[in-house]
Amino acid sequence: MSVSHDEQEEAGNVFSRYYSQLSHQQNMLVDAVRTTTYQRAIFNNTEDFQGSTVLDVGTGSGVLCFFSVQAGARKAYGVEMSNMAESARKLVEGNGMVDQISILKGKVEEVTVPEKVDIIVSEPLGFLLVHERMLESYIVARERFLKPGGKMFPTTGDIILSPFEDTQLFSEQQARGDFWSDHNFMGIDLTSLHTQSLKEVFAMPVVGYFHPSILLSENQAHKLFDFRTCTVEDLKNFTIPFDFPITRTGIMHGLAGWFDCDFIGTSSTVPLKTGPGSPGTHWYQCRLLFENPLAVNSGQSVVGSAVFKANASMSYDVHIKAEVKGTMEPRVGTEQMVYLQEQHYHYLYDQGAAVDHEGGGHVKGNSSQV
Repeated sequence: MSVSHDEQEEAGNVFSRYYSQLSHQQNMLVDAVRTTTYQRAIFNNTEDFQGSTVLDVGTGSGVLCFFSVQAGARKAYGVEMSNMAESARKLVEGNGMVDQISILKGKVEEVTVPEKVDIIVSEPLGFLLVHERMLESYIVARERFLKPGGKMFPTTGDIILSPFEDTQLFSEQQARGDFWSDHNFMGIDLTSLHTQSLKEVFAMPVVGYFHPSILLSENQAHKLFDFRTCTVEDLKNFTIPFDFPITRTGIMHGLAGWFDCDFIGTSSTVPLKTGPGSPGTHWYQCRLLFENPLAVNSGQSVVGSAVFKANASMSYDVHIKAEVKGTMEPRVGTEQMVYLQEQHYHYLYDQGAAVDHEGGGHVKGNSSQV
């Protein structure tokens, strides 16, 4: 059977087929925090959009183009690599806006936009900000098409890390790996794969909500990217150092992570927050578990770093090193590799309904600047 050019093109990107489906576009559109934050950022800064030219990178359904024109933009160009471009064109035609919105199918690295633009809008955000590596395309668009002094919406993105304790989550993940510790599974000894299975399980980031009460420190580590100035290389390899004063005695099972963004316009700065104390989003939060957790006491500190390296799976390899300060020699530490593309989804906690569960860090619920 022959394969069309469009099918070949979509096969070349792991996310292209995903974003070409209306059901996944719907999932993002009905994320009220996501969609209304973008709308508010644009509508609160109509001074910037009045009479402007706008480029939407990864336009999807074209919703940000519509918002831009509603805010007064003269022309909005939506660039979309996947076949969702055809669906976006139907929406533009169906709303009688073909003179104001043009949908361009292709990669922003290759497509031709007829003019330089005043503003670039985009939703290039993955969990922990950088998963999917679409931020690199956002920066390429800036270099190719943004007028000097033009606006970027979002303007900044901040990765946030904090130490956490969650005995139940750790036990669940360990149990998954311990399947391969069976000496007699239907007459087969599986134990030669036990070590490998544990490494695989603990290399998976756990994506889902959690309650702030599991955090072991009031301090957070940050990596702030200013999308007006950062480079593609800045996004490909970066390090987040940390030094967390521990506020209660417990077991540090790993690093919890989320991200915040700011949309900085002339009239208003609008924040997008995805942390455990904020309303839930389709990005959730994530936890990077240690196969070998650290016992920590109140008054000690945990120091180390998380090194992010972009990989060919449109995501990142994360190498974490952590050490407890304030212990007697020898120092106590741990290392962990996590591969963001191997995420495991965990929906036991409800961001809106989670309540503290006494002890153990478990929560009961419904399911450096560049």
